[in-house]
Parts: sequence; structure tokens; C-alpha cells
Amino acid sequence: MRRRVPAVLRSLVFSALRIAIVVAAILLLLWWFGMRMPGKNISKAAPLSPDEITLREELRADVQKLAGEIGERNMWRCPQLNAATDFIEASFSRAGLHPRRESYDLRGQACHNIEVEIAGTRPEILLIGAHYDSVFGSPGANDNGSGVAATLALARRFAGRKTQHTLRFVAFVNEEPPYFLSGEMGSLVYARRCKERGNKISAMISLETIGYFSDAPNSQTYPSPGLGIVYPKVGNFIGFVSNVHSRALLRRVIALFRQHAKIPSESAALPWFVPGVSWSDQWSFWKHGYPGIMVTDTAPFRYPYYHSANDTPDKLDYDRFTLVVSGMEKVIEGLDKL
Repeated sequence: MRRRVPAVLRSLVFSALRIAIVVAAILLLLWWFGMRMPGKNISKAAPLSPDEITLREELRADVQKLAGEIGERNMWRCPQLNAATDFIEASFSRAGLHPRRESYDLRGQACHNIEVEIAGTRPEILLIGAHYDSVFGSPGANDNGSGVAATLALARRFAGRKTQHTLRFVAFVNEEPPYFLSGEMGSLVYARRCKERGNKISAMISLETIGYFSDAPNSQTYPSPGLGIVYPKVGNFIGFVSNVHSRALLRRVIALFRQHAKIPSESAALPWFVPGVSWSDQWSFWKHGYPGIMVTDTAPFRYPYYHSANDTPDKLDYDRFTLVVSGMEKVIEGLDKL
């Protein structure tokens, strides 16, 4: 004689099944619309070319200046923050560019975003930026000396070129707490002014912690367990991240990067509230309706020295860092032609 399954138990089983189906459907939609990206990925980094060896030494020198010589730079270390401002401004000037300070007052202290612009034949702007402050207690080699060094190197390589889009390279102040995702964040002040001026920014690329890579098993983690099913568990790739609204830009960028890539890459367009997705200056541009992406080594989910006193220049992988910057030069060239 068969025993009848109690009605309550049947109800629980069906409820669990429905939840599993809904979760699977959500993951499928996320993969189809936000994770399935164009271009052929590669499995390992390639050797550097002679030009890339030169680039590597530029990046190394600039990270050393910011994080080794100047060190911790934020509103608690104003002399160092101002020294970083002066260094970035002088670096742009040496490249033949004309830096301009976009300043604002923060509790009686003048804070400076620093921009240079290469005028194109069209009004649309491609903006590449990185924050130059470091978190309290850290010299900030990877976060975000790496992003600033990359911004400076890319600006040098486009200085004097004729472009269709107007190119703008910007170093932002006050990205780190307590200003993070607040009205006092340097990039939010900057993005708001862009909107007020009617600037036509067709792409904002935030370079955020791009210098650390690992080939160790399980060296890569994720903010959500489901992402670990889809993405690698080895932190040997560079990541491209956007919100859902910027998905079209993300797909263009990853396709261009993979055309010339010499390093593995992964990308995802995810809801802004997924931890990590909005954790840099692209968030400020999303708030004002501009498409933006973040290029990152996913530092909080990979870098053992994240936001610590040990985030020093010797921790970076300068060969793979260089391959990222070299690839981003090709991305900017490609976006300019679209």
C-alpha cells in the first residue's frame, strides 16, 4: 500500500521547484543579455613587443612616483594629494597637452579634477579617466596608481593625433571613502558639470585597479556565487563591467579589445546594485545618463593587498598590466572610427 505524500510536503516541493525554475530563468537571462559577449577570448598572456616594453617602463615609473614616492594621497594627506595633482598636471604638459583643473571646494579645501582634451572633428566625446586619490592608510599602487598611470600613458599616445571624436583624459579626485558614491565624489562633481554644459559623452571608460594578476587556482572570487559558475576561478584576466544601460558600449569595447588582445578578458553587463559593478567613477556618469564601463582586475575579489598598507608598487604585474593598456589603445582607436 503506497503512502500518500502529505499536502504540506507536496506544497513545499512544488514551491522549491518553482523557485529553482525562476532562479535558473534569471541566470539564463543574465547570461544571454549581460554575459554573452562578442569576440574570441584567449587563454594566456602573450610576450611584450619592443614598444610594449617601453610602455611597461613608463607605467612602472608613474606608479612608483604616485605610490612609492608620493605615497598615501587623500584629504587626510593634503600635501601628498596636492603633490599628485601637480605630478599629473606636469605629466600631461610634458606630453604637449594643456591640462585644466576642474576645481571644487570641500570643507574649505580646494579639490581638483584634472583634464586634457584632444579636439576631434566631431563633438562626441570619448572620455578615459581614473581616480588619483588613495584610501586612508594605503599608498594605492594598484588602487589606483595603476589606473592613473594608464590614463597618462594613453594620453601621451594620442597627443598630436588627428581624431574624429574629441578625446578627453581625466584624473578624478576623492573617489575613496568617505566620498565614495556621494555628492562630494570628484567624478560626480565633474559629470554633473559635463551635463550642465551639454557635453556629448558617447563613452566613459573608468580605469580602476588594472595591475594585478594571478595564475594560482581559486585566485578569483565573485560577489555572487552564481557568477563563479560562469566565470573563471583563476585571476589571470582583465575584466570589463557595465550596468545594463551601458551594455551596447560594453559589447563594442570587448569586441575591439579581443580583436587585438594579448591577455585573457571577461565582461559582464549587470544590474548596478550587484556588489562591485558600480564601485568606481563610471557610476558618476551613469547618474547623469552617460554610458560608461569599468576596466578592472576586480581588485576586491582578487587582490590580497586591496585597501591596505601593502598596496605597494612591487605587487603589480607590469607585463600583464602593460598588455591591458596596449589593448585599450586599440579600443580607443576603434571607438573613434565608429
